[in-house]
Amino acid sequence: MATLYITHPACHLHDMGPWHPECPGRLQAIDKHLIRSGLANVVHTVQASEASDADMLRIHTAGHLNYLKQLNPQSGIADIDGDTAMCPHTLQAIRVAAGAGIQAVDALMEGRHKTAFCAVRPPGHHATPDRAMGFCFINNIAVAAAYALDVHGLERVAIIDFDVHHGNGTEDALAGDPRVLMCGFYQHPFYPGTRHTPPASNMINIPVSAGTDGAELRRIASDDWMPALRQFAPQMVFISAGFDAHQEDDIGQLGMSEDDFAWITEQLVDLANHYAEGRVVSMLEGGYNLSALGRSAVAHIKALSKVE
Repeated sequence: MATLYITHPACHLHDMGPWHPECPGRLQAIDKHLIRSGLANVVHTVQASEASDADMLRIHTAGHLNYLKQLNPQSGIADIDGDTAMCPHTLQAIRVAAGAGIQAVDALMEGRHKTAFCAVRPPGHHATPDRAMGFCFINNIAVAAAYALDVHGLERVAIIDFDVHHGNGTEDALAGDPRVLMCGFYQHPFYPGTRHTPPASNMINIPVSAGTDGAELRRIASDDWMPALRQFAPQMVFISAGFDAHQEDDIGQLGMSEDDFAWITEQLVDLANHYAEGRVVSMLEGGYNLSALGRSAVAHIKALSKVE
């Protein structure tokens, strides 16, 4: 059964300026490597639908959503902070990025696909219930997880975040929810500067130092994540797929390779096959070296698809 590949033209139009690393070229790089690898003929590509206000309000405050609607400019750039801004196309990109995860959940719950990759931007894992930050506006992965729980009635979902940055927004939104187990690692000290004892027992987010290599990150996944994930027995697995922990990505200083991303993905696919009827929803987060991003995304999608 082909991996579902969800994207949208609006995600190419969100543009925070020519200097910005979170740029439209990121999706172009993934598309290019997907074609070169032959995977474009293997995945099932569809266009994302927009998330409704009700979908986003499961995670975000009404004040936050209204702020984004009011700020979205008719022309030019509207700054939120030093690295997060909106252009005239941003609001639609926000809606389809969040909507892609919901669409993926529906497709998997209906049995049309087992796995899905959402090639969307802007990313989401820094967005807190009431704040946009770190290139993120709406927390796409948390919105999708909440939809699976509240609309489809799942009792347990897992979220795995292997971005170089701490998924602080996801943690803030879902800490203490016994229906969710979040596992991650992230470079520290580093943006967004949130290193603390996990706020609840359903959070296994592990800070690592700059220079940590792929072998050590595999060990963390194997020794710290997987036993807890097996005990939790999730009914759907969500992945915040940030590829900026790649050794060639200068935005961070971790030492992963595309083989490491593939290995972690394989472990999560096996977990899903055992506990979750194979259901895995992956959503793009970071990754700013375009070549490394494209290669890593292909390795990740191959592992989702079990393509050799």
